[in-house]
Amino acid sequence: MDFAMTEEQTAIFDMAYGFGQEQIAPFARQWEAEGTIPKDLWPKVGELGFGSLYVSEESGGSGLSRLDATLVFEALSMACPSVAAFLSIHNMCAKMLDMFASDELKARVMPDVMSLNTVLSYCLTEPGSGSDAASLKTRATRDDEGYVLNGTKAFISGGGYSDAYVCMVRTGEDGPKGISTVYVEDGTPGLSFGGLEDKMGWKSQPTAQVQFDDCRVPAGNLVGEEGHGFKYAMKGLDGGRLNIAACSLGAAQTGLTNTLKYMAERKAFGTSIDQFQGLQFRLADMEIELQAARTFLRQAAWKLDQGEPDASKFCAMAKKFVTETGSNVVDQCLQLHGGYGYLADYGIEKLVRDLRVHQILEGTNEIMRVIVARHMLAENH
Repeated sequence: MDFAMTEEQTAIFDMAYGFGQEQIAPFARQWEAEGTIPKDLWPKVGELGFGSLYVSEESGGSGLSRLDATLVFEALSMACPSVAAFLSIHNMCAKMLDMFASDELKARVMPDVMSLNTVLSYCLTEPGSGSDAASLKTRATRDDEGYVLNGTKAFISGGGYSDAYVCMVRTGEDGPKGISTVYVEDGTPGLSFGGLEDKMGWKSQPTAQVQFDDCRVPAGNLVGEEGHGFKYAMKGLDGGRLNIAACSLGAAQTGLTNTLKYMAERKAFGTSIDQFQGLQFRLADMEIELQAARTFLRQAAWKLDQGEPDASKFCAMAKKFVTETGSNVVDQCLQLHGGYGYLADYGIEKLVRDLRVHQILEGTNEIMRVIVARHMLAENH
């Protein structure tokens, strides 16, 4: 077992970290206040190859492994988990298109997707279907010219902001086998958006409902085959779970690093507070938890890369463990900052707010337990 990062992996991490500290971290609070990420950031991210992290090299992508990708998201989330997580969503969509879209559709859209001149959103969740995603109601009716979409998607990161939407829609019977995937470009007649959601965290990511009212999409915008859309949507989630865990990990690491600096400077009872043994124990516990989380995450990513049969189980376990660890650590960091931790100036309260949603999206942590238990029971029979 070799736990060391290769030279290439270290270079990937350092490149992402350097970009994040220079181009994202100084502006994260401003973007949060404005409720949006400047569109001109994305082509700069694309120049690093981060718009096509695991699009195959044959297709012009970066062709990174899932483990490599977690390093990118860990490093970028050290600057801002909200921005990093939004990039994860784009990459999940890009991978779906690379794997399943027709050659014609790929030739038309992928160059701009990979350069991040086209930013993508992933549209699965609906107002009435969250964890039970296969019960989605948005319908795509086939006619001579293509598909006519009617329905609503909820909690869509990039709703009204992105350039195109990878949408799971119902073309057939109830249940997962009646679901297909279509590519809907911004500006398509019948495509509209709800008002921006006012959220606890991830405030720089514009989030809104995506609405289809007789929204007409050409037949060539079908991704892959009819009836396979749910399978495509689920295929991206293992990697998405690793990425969101990596975003928790990087942000929590920043919280801990900043807390150590703060405690070395903050004096109480005539000494810096990092000299109190009770507080040192809390620092030690956070370090242990973060190191355990990092090792677990990388093991799960390695299993996904190797195509191990228990990869999905490990992705679910890592997502649950790492996102909860990240939230616990930043909460402790806020406590160790005392009243200052509650102030926006110190950056800790933003991490607490941003990380909380990681236990909900990409499959709630309750659903992660369901997945793990199912695997355990199957292995036992």
